[in-house]
Amino acid sequence: MANKRNLKKQINHIASELFTDCLIQSLYVPGTNKEKADQLMGRILNLQDEYLARISHIEPGSVKLFFKKLRADFNAEVSAILDELAKLN
Repeated sequence: MANKRNLKKQINHIASELFTDCLIQSLYVPGTNKEKADQLMGRILNLQDEYLARISHIEPGSVKLFFKKLRADFNAEVSAILDELAKLN
């Protein structure tokens, strides 16, 4: 298991890449729905805040299972955001 600092860095990096992709598509791709792009950018920021907070406050019990579930949930959210990003046109 990676330490918390590296996990937080990975989450920040992924969220910033998603936000940048959404912003570029909103500004430079013609026919993009600006309102949906703005909502998606807000969702990305909320995702980042939520998962950074979850890392900082580990639930009691099995730490290994906690981080396994956290990674699975984060990957599922990122996949959903990528699907919505593809549908902005």
